[in-house]
Amino acid sequence: MPHAELGPAPATYEQFGRDFFRLAVTPNRILAALDALAGEPISFGPIGVGPGRLARVTAEGVIEQATAAPVEDELVRLLVTLPVSLRFELDLQVERQRFDARLSIPVELTARALADCHVFIDVIPPRGDQISVDLRGQGLRASLLQRVAGIEGELTRFVAKYVARELEKPAMRDARLIDVADAIDRAWSGAGIRR
Repeated sequence: MPHAELGPAPATYEQFGRDFFRLAVTPNRILAALDALAGEPISFGPIGVGPGRLARVTAEGVIEQATAAPVEDELVRLLVTLPVSLRFELDLQVERQRFDARLSIPVELTARALADCHVFIDVIPPRGDQISVDLRGQGLRASLLQRVAGIEGELTRFVAKYVARELEKPAMRDARLIDVADAIDRAWSGAGIRR
């Protein structure tokens, strides 16, 4: 049994596990893993929008630096916000209108314990109606048209699908699976300790 002067107090395996998850899965570590998305271009179109889908939207933009905050819960859970800046054009067949948009995309992450000392970061991608949009038309006519064409709904639905696809790509799924035993082996072998 450890002596009090030698370090932290003893803990049960259950408490150790809870402490491990809370210390291992922090907002900063999650954001470091999501850095791969920051700076990624996002583009789509042309897609049909509005009544009869006669208008066409083409967009280009970039995913910006994410932020994360812990969610109070029994599980280790984080709410990540991905900001996206977009510039897009609405082609009405007789004229074109340009818009700027800033989107705020919520993504919920939960750390799950798996067999053989693995941690998996489970992701709940956003629905379109969870994405907030600040949409600005370039000029008065564009500002009036943004409501008529239903641009915001189309935009958020597309971006929600895009983010869900990106998070399920093999590289992102691999980054979400952490082999704790392998990390411990590497740390110990670096200190000259063999398993």
